[in-house]
This record gives sequence, C-alpha cells and structure tokens, in this order.
Amino acid sequence: MDSLNQAAVIYALGGVAYALVLTAAWMITAAGGFILTRFLWLFSCYCWPVVVAVSLINPAIKKRIGVAYGAIILLVAGIALVRNPDLTVGQLFYFWFFANGPGTVLLFAFLNRRMRAVGPLMLAFMVAAVTGAVVIVNIVGSSEGLMRGIVNVGSALGLGATTLFVLLHVIGFGLFGLIGWPVLRWLGRGYQKKRMSDQSITLDALWLLFGVVQSFTLVFEGWAWIFTGLVAFATYKFTVRRGFMFLVRQGRDIVEGRMLLLLRVFSLGQRSERLFDVISKVWLRSGSISLIAGPDLVTSTVEPHEFLDFMGGRLSRQFVSDEKDLEQRVSRMDTRPDPDGRYRANEFFCRADTWQMTMQRLARGSNAVLMDLRSFSKSNLGCLYELRQVFNSIALNRVILVIDDSTDQAFLEMTVGEIWQHLEPLSPNIALSKPSVQCFSVRKQSSREVKKLLHLLYGTETALPNENEKKDVVD
Repeated sequence: MDSLNQAAVIYALGGVAYALVLTAAWMITAAGGFILTRFLWLFSCYCWPVVVAVSLINPAIKKRIGVAYGAIILLVAGIALVRNPDLTVGQLFYFWFFANGPGTVLLFAFLNRRMRAVGPLMLAFMVAAVTGAVVIVNIVGSSEGLMRGIVNVGSALGLGATTLFVLLHVIGFGLFGLIGWPVLRWLGRGYQKKRMSDQSITLDALWLLFGVVQSFTLVFEGWAWIFTGLVAFATYKFTVRRGFMFLVRQGRDIVEGRMLLLLRVFSLGQRSERLFDVISKVWLRSGSISLIAGPDLVTSTVEPHEFLDFMGGRLSRQFVSDEKDLEQRVSRMDTRPDPDGRYRANEFFCRADTWQMTMQRLARGSNAVLMDLRSFSKSNLGCLYELRQVFNSIALNRVILVIDDSTDQAFLEMTVGEIWQHLEPLSPNIALSKPSVQCFSVRKQSSREVKKLLHLLYGTETALPNENEKKDVVD
C-alpha cells in the first residue's frame, strides 16, 4: 500500500473512532436501551466526515468512497424503516441533515479555492468562537437562578428577551474568540516545529468542526454534553497519532524525499492552481516541492506561520533579501516528512531583484522540474529566462514542459533552438546531439492525464505516453 493510501486509511480509522464516541453518547442518553438498528444508523451518520476527509486526502477515490457510503446509509435506513413502522423517510433525512449539513456547508465554505490555504486556521478560530456562543447560552439556560438574574439585569437596562439572547451569543463568541487567537499562534508554532502538517491542520479543523456541530444534538440532555464533540475529537487525534507511530515502528524510513521544482506562467491563475492541487496531493507523499511564490498559487501554498505573520504585519521578513539570505533559507528548506508522512511545499517570496538568483539556486538542488508553459508566448520574459537557466543547469531528462493549445509552440521551438545555440560549456546537456525535452500536452486536466504526468515525473517505466503527449522540441 502506498503512502497516500496508508494516510487515508489511518485518518479513516481515526474518524471511525470519533464516530463511535458520538454514537455511544447518543445511545447512553437515548431511552430504550441498546437497539442495534439505532446504533447502526447513528454510527453511519456520524461517519460522514470520514468520506469528506478521505476525499480531501485522495481525490482519485472520492467517487468510489462516496458511492460506498451512499449504499451503506441507504441499506441501514431501509432496515430501520422495515423494523420501525412509525419511522418515516423524512425523519431519517432530517436527522442526517441536522447532524451533517451545517458542518459540511461551513467546511466547504472555508476550504474553497480562494481561501484553502488559510481556511483551516480561520475555521479553527470560528469553531472556538461559535462553541463559546453556544456554551454560554446553554450554561445560562440550564440554571434558572442565573437566567433569572440576567433577565433582571437586562430589564433594568431596558433590554428585551431577544436582545439578551443575541447579546449572550456575542459575549460567548467574543470570549472564546479571545482564546482562539492564541490557539492559532500555537498551531503556527507547531507547524514550524514539524509537529503537524498543513493537511493534518485541515483534517483536525474538519473533525473539530463536526465534533462541535454534531454534539449540539445532545445539549438538551445538559449543557456539559456539548463537550462530547471534543472528547470524540481527542479520540480521533489519539487514534491517528498511534496509527502513524505504528507505521514508523513498521520501518517506514524518515528520509529526505525528492525535490520537485515548479515553474509556471504566473498569468495562468486558476489553471495553475488546479494543476498544483492535483499534483501536490500525490507528490507531497514522496517528496517536497519548491517554487517561487506568486499570486496564482497564494491561496494554495501560503503556510500557517506565513499567514499569521501577515496578520501580525510581519510578512516582509519572509522575502529573500540578498544572496546570503537566500543561502540561509535554502539551508533551512524543509525536505523531511511531517509526522503524518507528508512533505511540504517550500515557497520563496522574491522581489524583482532576487527572483532570478532564487530560481537558479532552486534549479541546482532539484531532482525534477515541472514547467507549466500553458499560455506561453513572447510576452513571458520571465519564462524565457527560466528556460535558459533550466537548459544550462539541469539535465533535460529531469525536465517536463506542460503545454496545451494556448502555448505558442512555434515560438517555444524557436526559443529552445536559440538557447541551444548559446548553451554554456558547463551545462549538463552539452553532450546531447540535439535539444530533446519532454512536452506533456494537457487537454482536460483529467485524472488520467494527471496520472500519466505523475508517472513521468517519477520517471517510472510504466509512463509510456502516446505520441500526442510526448514529443521532442528540436532545433
């Protein structure tokens, strides 16, 4: 089993443990004792976050796991309807939506493409604040004396019942929000010290969100039951941590992985972001990615501590200032896996006077280079410089150029020819008889195309693209 699927299995097992805790809490508080059909229905409902999490880890199997979950939930619902004639389809649907709908909507709102990199941090902050709002209201509602005292104070101030209700939510939101900011700083420090990965932060935020939302159904049994979600979250964390510790004990080597240098036409925007998303989910399980930061990938690659530096007005310290600073940053590049086996994307923030030397330095230390030349034309002066440096510093059998119909291929061939005529004597390609470089044509960016592209990047013998997907650029 490869590392990507290993990670998916471990996180799924953590989700199953989480679902068992919430199911057990429901079974304890429900009347009628243990009923197998009820247990199966509750457990299957609370397992929905497993489907979401595995889909985020490995999008290639999201359809299969979605279909499998749908079949299971329909089977359990059918058994429940047969065994309980008083039960209706509407009641089952309402419970499933009440348990999973709000969390799913909030999650995808915070993990959309425009804010995916910072979404988990903001989601963790919002979960803490919203939990505070709900807890404060439930604490007040569970104590008649406390509620009466607050009503008396509100009446003296001329506040109505609705205003008091809203005010209690605002107070709880604010109090727990104050706690949320130190939590964000703690997450940022944990990420820098490699106690967690960006993906583990995302998945932790996912289960914390669902844990809080799904425990709302238990607050009618007493305000303390809302913390059931936190207990379920802690169980998930314990299971996942033990799972990855088991992999380490089984002999998974913690080594420096392969380094992929990603170069691209910055004007690609969302097309560049989509390609990075699908490539990184697989590649980062075997090695790291280095790239020069740009506006096209800022929502996908900004790291937790960088976002917090931005929020604190200290983002300028992330920029490369000179050659000495660059060497220090390269020496500190994170090339080892995080505790969950995932490597990192190392991005370099550069100004106009530092990006060229940064690109040269990163090229020399990379095992493979992926250059996205979709929309490439005469106007892309930066890409012309990068192509020249690639030919002069990297063996061409380690370079793949991504093109499509928007690439000016005639100009690309002419450019390669000109670079070849002025190849530097120390270039690793000087002994080649002609400038041969792999060009991979992307049409729909389908999973099949991405799989073939990844095979080429890994240099596997199974990567045998057809003649429309690989060709030489020859003088």
